[in-house]
This record gives sequence, C-alpha cells and structure tokens, in this order.
Amino acid sequence: MRIDKMLANIGYGSRKEVKMLLKNGAVKLNGQAVRDAKQQVNPEEDAVMVNGETVVYKEFIYLMMNKPPGVISATEDSQHETVLDILEMDDLVFSPFPVGRLDKDTEGLLLLTNDGQLSHRLLSPKKHVPKTYFAVIDSEVIEEDIISFKKGVILDDGYETKPAELKILKSGITSDIELTITEGKFHQVKRMFESVGKRVVYLKRLSMGPLPLDETLELGEYRELTDEELSSIQNYEVE
Repeated sequence: MRIDKMLANIGYGSRKEVKMLLKNGAVKLNGQAVRDAKQQVNPEEDAVMVNGETVVYKEFIYLMMNKPPGVISATEDSQHETVLDILEMDDLVFSPFPVGRLDKDTEGLLLLTNDGQLSHRLLSPKKHVPKTYFAVIDSEVIEEDIISFKKGVILDDGYETKPAELKILKSGITSDIELTITEGKFHQVKRMFESVGKRVVYLKRLSMGPLPLDETLELGEYRELTDEELSSIQNYEVE
C-alpha cells in the first residue's frame, strides 16, 4: 500500500495534505524520514510515525450504534439527518455504512462498517440471520397471533413471510412483545402486525445474529465492537 493512501485513509488529511506532511519530513518509516508519496508500506510490519506519533493502522471499522428515532439509516440524505451525521470525523474517514436499515422512527441496534463482505453475509437472504425486536402494540396480542406468525403471515403485497417467533411480554389494552424474524422486508415488523389487524406504536431492535445491543449506550451513542463481539459476528453461522 502506498504510504500517502494509508495516511489519508486513517484521517491524516487529503492526499494533497499528506503529501505536504511527507515533503516537510513529518513522516518516518522504520525510523527514517520518507518524502516519496509512492513509497510502499506494509501496515502490519512497518513502523510509521507522523510528527513523532506512532500510526496505528486498521483497514476495517465495526461500530455498534443505538440508533435514535428521527434519523435515517443511510449514508446521505438531502432532507434528513443520517446515522453518519452522528459519527465523529475519526470514524467517518473509514467510510462506514449501515448494515441493513432501521425505519426512521425505529430505535436500537445498528451495525456500521466498511467491511462489505461481512455486511453481505449478514444481509444475504440465504443466511437467514435472525433479528430480534421489542415492540409496543396498540391492542391485545393473543395466542392466535403467535400461531399465525409461526406459520408465516401474508403481507399487504401478497408476500408470505418466513416463520417468526413472537413472544408476548405483556398483553392488555396495549401489548409489549418480542419478535424474531429472519428476513428484512421493507417495514416488515409493522406490516406483519398490520396483517393481523394491529399497529406497532414503538419499535426497537435488540439484536442481530449473536450481537445484542449494549443497553448502556444512550440513544445516538455508539462504540466500536469488542474483539469478542467482532469474533462472534464474523464466525456466526445460522444453525
């Protein structure tokens, strides 16, 4: 990898700004000043310093966010705030993107990364990665709904969903439920309840595959995945 590309990728400025750092002798490779922007470097073996600080290089970034309502799960939007607008510049330089989408008014777990292979693996319809949601429903959820969801329900466009696991946490005038699905159709949770004559009034994603939401994260907060969390999601296989 070219040294100017490596430094630009991790936030030391544009290629032009990095070339100025090189020209001014601010960059050292294995203890020697380097001024050639085309200089090849192995981030895993070579020691790179900028202005006396050791450069720690990483290719991929993996972030867990507790997505707040009112924010779009997209990389850009001309009218609304996006999840990328929440990120610090040190994280934005890696060009992360959301893995899947949560509706604008839905809260909870959102994974952001620049690892396209991992994203594809988690989102592929063939993988059936389970996603669990907590929801408040505007009416009483009953045993018949559990049976219907387990069989699969017909959405408004005629699509029949795959079997889903519905748990009733509290039932009454309004109901608290948990729902685990293995698909990601547009507004799927809301449309599933609409198919049985009920309406979702609050929705929060709790987990994706083996990755649970860190409940200590306030709405709008995020952090990098721990090594254990990253390993669990990289090696995850649906049984």
